[in-house]
Amino acid sequence: MGKVYVFDHPLIQHKVALMRRKETSVKDFRALAKEIAMLMGFEATRDLPLEEVEIETPICKTKVNMLKGEDIAIVPILRAGLGFVDGMLELVPNAKVGHVGLYRDPETHQPVEYYCKLPYDIEHRRIFVLDPMLATGGSAVAAIDFIKKRGGRDITFMCLIAAPEGIAVLQEAHPDVDIYIAAKDEHLNENAYIVPGLGDAGDRLYGTK
Repeated sequence: MGKVYVFDHPLIQHKVALMRRKETSVKDFRALAKEIAMLMGFEATRDLPLEEVEIETPICKTKVNMLKGEDIAIVPILRAGLGFVDGMLELVPNAKVGHVGLYRDPETHQPVEYYCKLPYDIEHRRIFVLDPMLATGGSAVAAIDFIKKRGGRDITFMCLIAAPEGIAVLQEAHPDVDIYIAAKDEHLNENAYIVPGLGDAGDRLYGTK
């Protein structure tokens, strides 16, 4: 079973609190999303493989540890997942970026795919799937389904806020996927929104509501 990691770092908790506030501007919301993605990314990339390499400093030759390749793919779930991309790319600037486009049917609350474009060598990459909200879990499960069907294997899911219902659904559907969460909330309401949550992350990122 993949691990579920809920961050308790004070900086992450503080920044999530600022994002929850309804008066937080679009500009600040975007900046906070990027900052939280970077902070989460440090932990989510903790087990990237290293190799020993000989270099020369201004003083002498020495052996150091460096990343053993940078075979990483960042895959945001459109559109809200884009808010996490810049933060992750600050950490791993040579990562390839794919995109999975989904929307939630307003009646059934089920995900509908409208776009999927991944790096051609996705099966050889460590994949980070990004989506700020893990609510019902339907979009996350569907996105990971699409990635696996195209050969992706080593997958980590990262989100800003998660409901217990969504965590359970994702774990059941994809028990091999690790889940990194900035904040775990209470429950879903009758409209399948996370409570207390922060509203619609896509609308708040792009000022569309």
